[in-house]
Amino acid sequence: MAWLRNRTLHLLAGFSAGLLIALAVAGFNGCSSQPPLEVWHTERLNLEFTANQSDDEIKNYNNYIILEDKLFNQLDEKVYTKTETGPDQLLNRYSPGSAADPRGLDPNWNRSFELEGNGRGGVLLLHGMSDSPYSLRSLGETLNRNGFHVIGLRLPGHGTAPSGLKYVHWRDMAAAVGLAIEHLYSGLGSATASLHIIGYSTGASLALDFTLKALEGKYPSVPDSLVLISPAIRVHGAARFAGTKSSLSALPGFENLAWLTVMDEFDPYKYNSFATNAGSQVHNVTVDVDRRIQGLNRQPSIAREFPPVLVLKSTVDSTVTTDAVVDNLLNRLPVDRNELVLFDINRQAAIKSTLLVSDPGPLTNRLLAENDLPFAITFVTNTNAYSNAVEARFKAPHSSDPLSAEPLGLEWPRGVVSLSHVALPFPPDDPLYGKTPAGEQEHIFLGDMALKGERGLLKVSEAWLLRMRYNPFYSYLEKRVLDWFEEPAGMKRFDSE
Repeated sequence: MAWLRNRTLHLLAGFSAGLLIALAVAGFNGCSSQPPLEVWHTERLNLEFTANQSDDEIKNYNNYIILEDKLFNQLDEKVYTKTETGPDQLLNRYSPGSAADPRGLDPNWNRSFELEGNGRGGVLLLHGMSDSPYSLRSLGETLNRNGFHVIGLRLPGHGTAPSGLKYVHWRDMAAAVGLAIEHLYSGLGSATASLHIIGYSTGASLALDFTLKALEGKYPSVPDSLVLISPAIRVHGAARFAGTKSSLSALPGFENLAWLTVMDEFDPYKYNSFATNAGSQVHNVTVDVDRRIQGLNRQPSIAREFPPVLVLKSTVDSTVTTDAVVDNLLNRLPVDRNELVLFDINRQAAIKSTLLVSDPGPLTNRLLAENDLPFAITFVTNTNAYSNAVEARFKAPHSSDPLSAEPLGLEWPRGVVSLSHVALPFPPDDPLYGKTPAGEQEHIFLGDMALKGERGLLKVSEAWLLRMRYNPFYSYLEKRVLDWFEEPAGMKRFDSE
């Protein structure tokens, strides 16, 4: 048998050598194809909050904000002071005084913000990966005008420099969520005031994570309801291997492997460069939450207490599929108290189906025809194939009745085919991502620019410019969120149908 053992060892050695060569080639190709790294990619800000601090010096949300102040001073010292200025840097977020410098805006929406309400209730806003509190700013201001005490939390690793996402762990973000919720709950002033969480993209997984922990008794307050916008649910694909790639980035000459994407940083409120570790953390949190939600059927007493969930997403989404939201979330939650709002593609006759890579219609048609779904569905789509006007078609849980249709008085803008993962929380008048610039302004506008010319001419990629950045049906989304927070959350709508 010695010959077999030796042969096996030789095969393993050959396989290992081949794997190392393949990784080296992939690493070389990855590094050589990326632009050079800048100071905002390489400088580590060591004043960022971590989960182990929550049991030590950062005991509450006020401590978190004090540390955040110090962190942004460190950002100025280690990044902004080392970045050139001048006309060539006009679109550089980290060039002092540039059109993309968020420090010239008041407030700087990269920072956590708190808007005190009149006692109606509290709402925590959780943004997505590589994002900032700006993404839910508009919704937060509306909720505050309606009496809610609102906290827009800057999650660790965000709002500063892309290098922050090289080191952050999702449990750091989860610990910060716990501090914010405790602060919000203590400030409500009434045991009857409602508490809600709105999670956008990865923020949705963090909202679910906190809710599960609260149901297990790890926090004293279970949210009264959740709103999940473009939720990242059980992300698979390349993200699961991101940890290996990130580890290889420690090798000399392989530093670029720490990045899935390296781009110019011209967006004042979102990183364009995306760290490999960020993809790994999205994968880790979604898998962890998915595992625990699957376990709810073994804990019926906990499952019954799970709060109502409203999910809002586009039928086309490059980050998460509708199948994942239905199969891995809504079908596993307690029945008859949740709703999925889907924004269809533009079905107007001018949009030729032959131009589409794939049509989400078959899936949504199956969902609308199903008569035993344990959640409600609202489908926002064209009133007919020849009109840009849209209506909301509603179906209650377990219903086989024809869908009720509500005209919304809204329509698709000319030339827009669909929404996107990043579009839903932004209104058409958003000064950064909206339909038109807000008059004369010194700061950058990244919304509907409709630029045309020769390829390769612009600093911004064509794919970036084509992606929809605002939601023409935002007023409907906003109304649905406000309605959902009524007592009891969401149920009034079901009962009235």
